[in-house]
Amino acid sequence: MLTRTTLLWLLLLVLFGGFLSTSCTPARKAADPEALLIQEFRKWEGTPYVLGGGSRRGVDCSFFVQIVLRDAYGIAIPRTTREQMQIGRQVSPRSARLGDLVFFQTGRTTYHVGILMRGDFFMHASTSRGVTIDRLSEPYWQQRMIQVRRVAG
Repeated sequence: MLTRTTLLWLLLLVLFGGFLSTSCTPARKAADPEALLIQEFRKWEGTPYVLGGGSRRGVDCSFFVQIVLRDAYGIAIPRTTREQMQIGRQVSPRSARLGDLVFFQTGRTTYHVGILMRGDFFMHASTSRGVTIDRLSEPYWQQRMIQVRRVAG
């Protein structure tokens, strides 16, 4: 039986398969922006979640977002989710686009961050499933989303 992550991957491959053949050099200006994100996701997919982690042995959400934006687009952002919530500019969820950061309040004082993809998808480091792709329309995420921030032009 296929896992949920595998099914999402297959959907992305079908929808954007033509973009996945780009070379592996970071921050390519001519490449499709989502292909760059997918390429970075593939490097990290399944990496377990570790609070404060910053390697392929374990990563947390803010480091994952920091490293993906750096390697895909050459954008430097702060390390922690709280710091990331202060950069760029806030945009409405309706005007959110590829590459924007999406923030969630997951506890009284805990926050989570991911990177928006096309459609209803975002990539993130899940505490329960590691680096994965989820849908923003899932009730869990929908109820907890607090802001979207644009850090790239």
